[in-house]
Amino acid sequence: MTDKAEKPNLVHVEIFGQTYTVRAGTDAGYVEKLAAYVDSQMMDVSRNAGAVDSVRIAVLAALNIADECFQLRAQAKAEVLARALGAALDE
Repeated sequence: MTDKAEKPNLVHVEIFGQTYTVRAGTDAGYVEKLAAYVDSQMMDVSRNAGAVDSVRIAVLAALNIADECFQLRAQAKAEVLARALGAALDE
């Protein structure tokens, strides 16, 4: 008998018309949400840029997602600094 922890939790997701099998760890729903987000980003790029090459669409979507990530990181860093400054001023 095989231990359940040894079996990968495989999830089948569809991104931009292609099906991918992904190891999901313990939360398959999370991977499905990620895939849905990537799919929506690729669909948006395809509609807005008129690009037809799926690799180009994927790269442009990745750039959009990376931009969003960098902006959120900068916002989080600014909030941490603001809290630290506020705490220092309260002392």
